[in-house]
Amino acid sequence: MRARYARVLGGRDVALLDGPIFLAGLFIALSPWILHYTANQPVLVVHNVIMGAAIAGLALVFSATPTRTYGFSWALCLMGAWMVAAPWVVGSSPDRGVFLSNVIAGALVAVLGLICGAAAMRAGRMRNRTGRRASEMSHQTQT
Repeated sequence: MRARYARVLGGRDVALLDGPIFLAGLFIALSPWILHYTANQPVLVVHNVIMGAAIAGLALVFSATPTRTYGFSWALCLMGAWMVAAPWVVGSSPDRGVFLSNVIAGALVAVLGLICGAAAMRAGRMRNRTGRRASEMSHQTQT
């Protein structure tokens, strides 16, 4: 059972970050109703619902197929950075609560994406090293 679990995760170090990423996406999607700015920022409401659903969806994809979705981790950095800028780009004169919620949630998503991306790069290097070792060993046994 342990071998199967290790094979499925493929050495994925950041499996515990899928939950916080999902919760951050859920918060972003629900923040217009949590912070009550649906009436004065209608365009930002639609934006946050779409972006929150996309972030939460990526977290679910990361959980479902961890070895195939390492590359998408960097998208979280871009999405988080966009969430930080969105109150001023998409919204119109956001109040303090609106921009603080977007800035904090966006920064959290960007940092989690950065951690996931860095772990993905490290895992890719580890896979290349073990792949080279395995091919070298099979080559030595054949000769």
